[in-house]
Amino acid sequence: MPDKKLDLLQGTLDVMVLQTLSSMGPLHGYGIARRIEQTSGNEVLLNQGTIYASLVRLQQRGWIAAEWGISDKHRKAKYYSITKRGMKQLAADMAHWLRLAEVMARVLAAGVENAK
Repeated sequence: MPDKKLDLLQGTLDVMVLQTLSSMGPLHGYGIARRIEQTSGNEVLLNQGTIYASLVRLQQRGWIAAEWGISDKHRKAKYYSITKRGMKQLAADMAHWLRLAEVMARVLAAGVENAK
């Protein structure tokens, strides 16, 4: 039986969106979702409702900006880009998640050592 896809912890999608926009530049919602899926090795699958809820939230916080443009398929699309405030937030979020990952690795490693 194949492993199911990962459930995202609260707040992780927003960080993924900010990181994607920081590294890739302006993208439309569909492009952001596909890039996150690609970089996660398809461990994270996003539906339209999930990604657009995150985009609205990030825009309301002033961490991303949006403007209309034309997609590769010659359709009108809203393109999102990270703002200076978004870059500051991304730096803070990255520091938090990296610290948390280090702590979890230590705790889980201690559990493996104790199980031996």
